[in-house]
Amino acid sequence: MTLASQYDAALFDLDGVVYLGPIAIPGVADSLHELREQGVRIGFVTNNAARTPATVADHLVELGIEAVEADVVNSTMATLHMLADELPEGSKVLPVGTGALAEQLVGAGYTVVASKDDLPVAVVQGYDPQIDWGLLEEGAFAIQAGADWFVTNPDMTRPTDRGLVPGCGTQLAVIQACVTVSPKIAGKPYPPLLEETVRRLDAKRPIFVGDRLDTDILGANNVAMESLFVFTGAHGKRDLMDAEPGYRPTAIGYDVAALLEPARVAQRAGNFVVCGSQRIRLGGHAVVLESTPVTRDQQLDALWAALQLRWNHGADIDGVVESLQDLP
Repeated sequence: MTLASQYDAALFDLDGVVYLGPIAIPGVADSLHELREQGVRIGFVTNNAARTPATVADHLVELGIEAVEADVVNSTMATLHMLADELPEGSKVLPVGTGALAEQLVGAGYTVVASKDDLPVAVVQGYDPQIDWGLLEEGAFAIQAGADWFVTNPDMTRPTDRGLVPGCGTQLAVIQACVTVSPKIAGKPYPPLLEETVRRLDAKRPIFVGDRLDTDILGANNVAMESLFVFTGAHGKRDLMDAEPGYRPTAIGYDVAALLEPARVAQRAGNFVVCGSQRIRLGGHAVVLESTPVTRDQQLDALWAALQLRWNHGADIDGVVESLQDLP
């Protein structure tokens, strides 16, 4: 039985899970195709509001990944749901983000304005890799004048093929420095985005796949959804080692291909934890790796076993984690 066979839908973060900027993560297209062949519903979930779902779907197709617009749910879509609950249709809103953000706001029936002087009732902020500093200032002025503040997502960084870059959270912080209120946020780890995705896909038992503990895994836990953490993006083994309960995934795998493999199970027997061929012994406050993890899968088994002792007993697994050289 594969990990994916336990679920009716697999929801994927994009940056760091499916692609890194303009480059698809190796093997992801084949894995996603196989999941579809097995009847698993696929959803692409992104905190990034810089592009419309149609543009994201086109980008995925360019990377060789099967996708249509209906497969993609971005944080703007969840933000629009929040706006619909609070603002009358046609309300004036000031978008602080890309043209794609403004396009989706117009499509939802709002009147987009460009200045605090136009008396917007809300500021809607989303990630823009080429943000105009003056637009950040205009957003701050409008909020100071009483406009509600909505933000698509809080990500402080974004993974790319060259490394991490500042994300929407850093742009949020610029406005936050100038105002005394906090924004209403739609994206992970807040519930609205994943709730919107489940609603649109009509998923009954989904699993969420992500590379960040502070957005993806925490977000899944916040809506009581099981999760798979992968090592192809922002966070790695030491982040897992130090993760507080709300930030811990229910499964780990190197990449999305882990969904096509048997679920990784760690079993406790006395002072030992066994996962696959790997055996960890709890000795005092530290742990001892009593097997030799050669392959990457064996290293993942060793890590999963060690994490059970770390998370449940506070054991020192630093030596084990340091030895797993194939895991970032």
